[in-house]
Amino acid sequence: MGCASSIHISDRVVYHSGKDSEDSHSPQQTNANQQQGNPTLGLPIKSSSYKATFTEVQFGPMRLYEDQLQVLLVFAKEDSQSSGFCWACEKANFSCSVARTPESALECHLQKHHDIIIIDHRHSRYFDAEALCRSIRAVSFSENTVIVAVVKRPEREESSVMPLIAAGFNRRYVENPSVAACYNELLQLHHGEVRAQLKLRACNAIFTAVEQSQEAIEITSEDQVIQYVNPAYESIMGYQHGELIGKELLEVPKSEKNKPDLLDSINSCIQKGKEWQGVYYTMKKNGDSVPQSVKITPVIGQGGKIRHYVSVNRPLNDNNKTDKSCDRVQAESQTDNQSCKHKDRRKGSLDVRSTTSRGSDGSSQRRHSSMARIHSMTIEAPITKVINIINAAQESSPVPVAEALDRVLEILRTTELYSPQLGTKDEDPHTSDLVGGLMTDGLRRLSGNEYIFAANKPHHLPSHLSTPLSLSDVPPRIAQTMENEESWDFDVFTLEAATMKRPLTYLGLKIFSRFGVCEFLGCPEATLRSWLQVIEANYHSSNSYHNSCHAADVLHATAYFLCKERVKQSLDPIDEVAALIAATVHDVDHPGRTNSFLCNAGSELAVLYNDTAVLESHHAALAFQITTRDDKCNIFKNMERNEYRTLRQAIIDMVLATEMTKHFEHVNKFVNSINKPLAALEESGGNGDEDSVKGILTSPENRILVKRMLIKCADISNPCRPLELCIEWAGRISEEYFAQTDEEKRQGLPVVMPVFDRNTCSIPKSQISFIDYFITDMFDAWDAFADLPNLMQHLDNNFKYWKGLDERKLHSLRPPPE
Repeated sequence: MGCASSIHISDRVVYHSGKDSEDSHSPQQTNANQQQGNPTLGLPIKSSSYKATFTEVQFGPMRLYEDQLQVLLVFAKEDSQSSGFCWACEKANFSCSVARTPESALECHLQKHHDIIIIDHRHSRYFDAEALCRSIRAVSFSENTVIVAVVKRPEREESSVMPLIAAGFNRRYVENPSVAACYNELLQLHHGEVRAQLKLRACNAIFTAVEQSQEAIEITSEDQVIQYVNPAYESIMGYQHGELIGKELLEVPKSEKNKPDLLDSINSCIQKGKEWQGVYYTMKKNGDSVPQSVKITPVIGQGGKIRHYVSVNRPLNDNNKTDKSCDRVQAESQTDNQSCKHKDRRKGSLDVRSTTSRGSDGSSQRRHSSMARIHSMTIEAPITKVINIINAAQESSPVPVAEALDRVLEILRTTELYSPQLGTKDEDPHTSDLVGGLMTDGLRRLSGNEYIFAANKPHHLPSHLSTPLSLSDVPPRIAQTMENEESWDFDVFTLEAATMKRPLTYLGLKIFSRFGVCEFLGCPEATLRSWLQVIEANYHSSNSYHNSCHAADVLHATAYFLCKERVKQSLDPIDEVAALIAATVHDVDHPGRTNSFLCNAGSELAVLYNDTAVLESHHAALAFQITTRDDKCNIFKNMERNEYRTLRQAIIDMVLATEMTKHFEHVNKFVNSINKPLAALEESGGNGDEDSVKGILTSPENRILVKRMLIKCADISNPCRPLELCIEWAGRISEEYFAQTDEEKRQGLPVVMPVFDRNTCSIPKSQISFIDYFITDMFDAWDAFADLPNLMQHLDNNFKYWKGLDERKLHSLRPPPE
């Protein structure tokens, strides 16, 4: 039996009577037949105005074209339900066929390959709907057909759909002859199951292409279980068909020719949802190592999570040269991918700094261009790529341009890419000396005076501090000085005086208690008290600046920053604990001299740490030495091993971040990786997409940048304190630098900061230079992130104060009394 109904696009409405010949009627006749319940198949199929159309469907990067949908209705008898679907098909511009028997339905489906088949499941006496569905499913091309069962409206309890699903139905439709209900059902099927099946059919084409590809392709699950490899992969690697499917990547032998940390680098990159590309040695089944150019792409799926990884491998050409150059290429590929192919897609460059300048005219804002030469650098881009691009551009450039690019290359090949270049010493001697003293390792002396301090000095808990005090036992006068410790205007000098130069222990007890540090570490309060006391005992009270009062000040600023909303959104509890501990220990056993001094003097510490981050390395190492050698003060004793290692690494990283040689690198990375993306989100849509903001704030690499920036700002926040506190700190740091200059002269060492001569130094000028060069840009960036208007106001006031003294040619901390 042939199809009971079919579509014909012509100038008239076409009907199929179920016979071999076609009878044409006018629309008026059709409607009359329909209303009279014509027993023939006189069902309206299409109107004469219909034009066949194609719908475009986007499937990832693939563009699919959807033909006019083919619908088959299988109803033994014409009734209101079948008529409802017929009219709905006409309204939706779908091609509709009607079959009365299972045999005619199968024959029609073999001809037309329908997208949707609707089978009447209400009357089992006419035919077995489930058997018909199974027969249709037995046809190879029907796997992408959507089959719907029309069922009776349940009179009592709702029946299970499992028998329908087992028979091969995709969906059931509870009888409702309303054309609107039928139309809505068809629309839902079209935009749901039918579209999904269209994409599944497209996948067959994609897999065919992958199967035929000459490149080795491997697809793994989110858990890195191999789900597919194409024939090219099996051929290149020497495996049999299907031999690798279901294996975990860990089970596949690895080549020992790869760099030790390459696999960790790759996993770290792709697990963030970013593509990795580079050279990787793969091991064939016979044990041979083959260098391949590899691109691994994470595929985001359900729930926005990575569901698959697609690896495309291409053997490197010219194997004779490969062994000599592959290590270099692999190293470069690692460098290229440290940023995981992350690129700033913004066309413009967002500068967190304003464009006005603060000066003696009393204007509220001030900007100097200490980062102007580096701010436009894209720190994510590997420097080798930049140099290669410039080299390529030189080949086709005019001579003047090529010469200019040569000068650019000279700059790029230096190691200090993040440090702004200063003018001559005569132009700004204060800034030059600050940079020389804080951002270099000094001049190396081959022999002569050696500066030895505390390298072998025992660090222990003094006897007069052996009895720990409790927070509840704090004397009232001390407790009173700490009442406002949550305020930025807290006066740490009053606490220093009240505690007889032991502010760190008392303030530490209160702040650590407020943040629940003992609960996190699982240590008794007595252990924490002992630890704070031994740490404070190893600060040098003889230093005018780098003493336990400075540590208490940095701890206070750290706690204040940790309470800011953006910071809380970014950091986890372990980050907060790490920040508080790092602030407490960040300058322990500081000798009151700079790294440059120690390197010039050939000190034991400088030799031990190879003249690199000497003091910061010592602070971090000593802090863990004196903490872990005595259980009475070992606050880490009860921590789980992996958690301790994570905490330890975070503390070390933060302490090392206080070293000034990497100051501009830390600030620039923070601006480019956090501030700019956040600002771009805000510009594109109000406050930006919450998930995108959260992604920026909580990514592991950005959390590290936030912690570094936090402790850096806390460490040198003195210019942002209230004026009286700012003046006191300025006096203390100046005195420490004066003492260093005095000692350098006595020992015949290079004087790294000549302007800090106690007889000639202008303290206002030194403060102005310090704020200009180090403070303003950093706190502008930190304020843009953490929202600190009170600090910025203090900074503005203090700058104007120092500027006023300088304009009066005064060198002192304060103006002379009237």
